[in-house]
Amino acid sequence: MADQNLTIVEDFILLGFSEFPNFQGFLFVLFLFIYISILLGNCLIIVITNVEPALQTPMYYFLGNFSFLEICYTSDILPRMLMNLWSQKRNISLVSCAVQLCFFLILGAVESFLLAVMAYDRYMAICRPLYYPLIMNQKMCVQMVIVSWMTGIPVIIGQTYQVFSVPFCGSNKLNHVFCDMPPLMKLACGDTSWDKFFIYFDCFLFGLIPFILILFSYIRILSAILKLPSTTGRSKAFSTCSSHLIVVCLFYGSGLIAYLQSMSSYSDRMEKIFSLIYTVVTPMFNPLIYSLRNKDFTKAMKKLFFIECVVK
Repeated sequence: MADQNLTIVEDFILLGFSEFPNFQGFLFVLFLFIYISILLGNCLIIVITNVEPALQTPMYYFLGNFSFLEICYTSDILPRMLMNLWSQKRNISLVSCAVQLCFFLILGAVESFLLAVMAYDRYMAICRPLYYPLIMNQKMCVQMVIVSWMTGIPVIIGQTYQVFSVPFCGSNKLNHVFCDMPPLMKLACGDTSWDKFFIYFDCFLFGLIPFILILFSYIRILSAILKLPSTTGRSKAFSTCSSHLIVVCLFYGSGLIAYLQSMSSYSDRMEKIFSLIYTVVTPMFNPLIYSLRNKDFTKAMKKLFFIECVVK
């Protein structure tokens, strides 16, 4: 009788922020503004790093790739969220949910690896300046970016298949703003031990290992900066690293809290908020962090806008 009462789930309902029915219009405008800001800010970085000769360096090459990644990352989540807020129809099919989850995990892994690559670039520039032009040549930079994009794809495709091979039965209400591993596991029936193992494996392989590499790089960078004789040299070295370090703290801090909360007894509302911080809010602030704290980029941006004004 218990088996007969189970209903096999064919689609999910993304609850999102449905507990605030009077604020759906406000939330739509807010997230639309955020999405447009992300697109404009990151597209601006891509354009400037490609057209300005002074920014044709490995650091800005990685930054341009990182901005493109942020556009892809948020485009996997925000359009669906905006559609749900506008239409109030929150249904998402199993296939669409699987595709969203797969792209979300792949792009999250790419972000971790790119942040590690950017930290390694700063390490080479500050700690090994004589070898920097030889090692960080164009071929090496392209290879590092390709490896960052391709490394996690086979593992995550297999992981997504594993998640959706488990039957979902009973409630189809996914109490989240997008399809993510922890809330999906709450709706799965049967043995989910392997899926939980893959969550921890995913965090270790695509989160912890890149974070350890970043931490190691910055320990060596800090040691090298403190040995610099002049205050001006130390200030310039700190300036080139501070933007990247802020982005690393925002991404890993909010992501770690979100996944730890999903495994604990904290409220689903807090889990959704922290998930939005590292998937939506951080990509919005990244262009501001990199542009406002980088004198070379600010100079190139002023030059570009000045040329456009003169042409007009």
